[in-house]
Amino acid sequence: MNMRSNNELNDLFDYGYKIFQNKDYFKFSIDSVLLAEFVDVKKGHKKILDMCSGNAPIPLILNTKYGDNIDIVGVEIQKDIYDLGRQSIDYNNVKNIRLINMDVKEYISSENTKYDIVTCNPPYFKKTDMKILNDNEIKAIARHEITIDLDEVLYCASRLLKNKGYFYLVHQAVRLADVINAMKKYRFGVKKVQMVYDDVKSDCCFILIEAIYNGEDYVKINQPLFLREHNTYKNIFRRD
Repeated sequence: MNMRSNNELNDLFDYGYKIFQNKDYFKFSIDSVLLAEFVDVKKGHKKILDMCSGNAPIPLILNTKYGDNIDIVGVEIQKDIYDLGRQSIDYNNVKNIRLINMDVKEYISSENTKYDIVTCNPPYFKKTDMKILNDNEIKAIARHEITIDLDEVLYCASRLLKNKGYFYLVHQAVRLADVINAMKKYRFGVKKVQMVYDDVKSDCCFILIEAIYNGEDYVKINQPLFLREHNTYKNIFRRD
């Protein structure tokens, strides 16, 4: 079966863009939207890199918020998913996003640019967690630490960031200890943590973390975010 025949063009939530997806692949979800909203581009920040970029929802959302001021690079290892992102960038006539089809572990050896901000929505599940490993290879790579694991994500981020550059990560709440340990290993200071819940009766499902490379820990824990209390995620972390 030709999976490309199942490509579809969807709205990118409330951001005014369209995004190409494929119902047979692992589609982007709310965690990518929240991560893009969590990013705080400060004065002087000009270069952003998004690792494990998928079909480019994070670069596209960041472009709607900061596009006149920044250059965005997305790195995605899977060619079929990269192609979807490339189509979306072209369809929306976005000029300042460059999408690269490459393993980010190879990219760090081929690229000398240092970035102000690195973002990542990585595979969540350990490769050893076979009970939930998907039979679809493309979905499995997107969901499981098959081509990159959490330790490698932090190592790559440390290689790509300027000194005191900002790293933004979304992950499952149950992996919080793993995330903190990896950040300590690669000299990231944790600055901000956002807990995300479906509703007030549910356990925490996602964590969003802001960290600084070669920074000191000084952790602010935001008020909890309950997804079902919101009709839109646009500007959900509005900074007045």
